[in-house]
Amino acid sequence: MSGRAAPAPERDPGLQPERTRLAWRRTTLSGTVAAVLAVRSVLHSGVTAASVLLCALCCVCWLAFLLLAHRRIRTLSSTGRPPALAPGHATATVLCTVALAGCAAALVW
Repeated sequence: MSGRAAPAPERDPGLQPERTRLAWRRTTLSGTVAAVLAVRSVLHSGVTAASVLLCALCCVCWLAFLLLAHRRIRTLSSTGRPPALAPGHATATVLCTVALAGCAAALVW
């Protein structure tokens, strides 16, 4: 025993990057459904200025989330070991998700 620690085994990511890409795609799909239902709700319940504004905000949030998710999916696909999600990217993604859910809920209510 020489007192040296044994080298740590190399990390095997397995299918984690693939699962993460699929999770981003599922979340994007659910955001798409919320945006489509928001548009449908506005068209079927009567068009008012407030509902159109909420619907537009819902669509903008969806587009922003779509852009952020696509960027992350591309990063996960292009590198062997993807870098951690940047805090600004994570914050923007959470804000888009919460705003989309809030707008959709306001339109349904």
